[in-house]
Amino acid sequence: MVTIKDISKRCGVSPATVSKALNGYDEISPETVELVKQTARELHYMPNAAARLLKTNISNNIGVLFIDESMCGLTHEFFSHILNSVKEEAEANGYDITFISNNIGKRKMTYLEHCRYRNCDGVVIASVDFQHPDVLDLVRSEVPVVTIDYSFDDLSSVNSDNEVGAYTLASYLIEQGHRKIAFIHGESTLVTKKRIRGFNIAMAEHGISTPPEYIVAAMYHDADAVRKATADLLDLPDPPTAIMFPDDFSAIGGRAEIFARGMSIPDDISICGYDGITLSSIMTPKLTTWEQDTTELGRIAVDKLIEQIEKPLIAIPEQIIVRGRLLESETVQKIG
Repeated sequence: MVTIKDISKRCGVSPATVSKALNGYDEISPETVELVKQTARELHYMPNAAARLLKTNISNNIGVLFIDESMCGLTHEFFSHILNSVKEEAEANGYDITFISNNIGKRKMTYLEHCRYRNCDGVVIASVDFQHPDVLDLVRSEVPVVTIDYSFDDLSSVNSDNEVGAYTLASYLIEQGHRKIAFIHGESTLVTKKRIRGFNIAMAEHGISTPPEYIVAAMYHDADAVRKATADLLDLPDPPTAIMFPDDFSAIGGRAEIFARGMSIPDDISICGYDGITLSSIMTPKLTTWEQDTTELGRIAVDKLIEQIEKPLIAIPEQIIVRGRLLESETVQKIG
């Protein structure tokens, strides 16, 4: 294994000078810094992680807490894009990522215990029951935490504009002449509450009264549950002319029910999804949807976490909103 002493011998400088050059100390001349770094690259030098942890108290390891209730794991396209962005931004800043769970092998432990066991400098929470006692223990601990799509008063969070997204989709349908608009939403979460609020604001602004039976609960990323909810809506004595689905993937179930009844999209009914995943653009017809900026969600979350890790005395908790955009496509027809 190449050591600092090996680099110092090759460069003709002291080990202390090599250490300072590699760690960015100002008192080393730019020429010496470049010589040391070039030599380190040539010798394929890698710092000892354990020694670095003892010296700096930073492991350069970020934990990721991701619990997907739909049990799709990393095949969930929306969250997989966020997690990939987290990974790329962490690696670009010299950090590795570790997935946090409540067990190591067959040994049960809390999320906080797992973080400490893995020497995580901080944690990004992308999806979880935020009111679970183990999650609350973690966010109240000494470990820096940044949450995605959930806000604690004293923690940094990065949030999609869920209220704006649902408001914009509903407003767009209204602009196309629709007044009988149904909304199938996901399970009860803060995200869901914000989307319902956005939907209701849009309807109220246009003086439209929505029948209670037009607001239907299902599950995110659950095509079967959304298909059943769609069937219930279509069986109403006065069915909607447009349906907003909880996400693009679950829209598959709604489409299947519509097509099974011999109906056409958008001639007989208009639909729209949410998320803007790749699937929405390859459906036939292409799905009108709200595209969330998954790259920015992951990137900003990591940047805010690293700021807390490396500059704890000046880092200020922020609640950051990442804007999305409406993707108009082929599943909404103008009526009236």
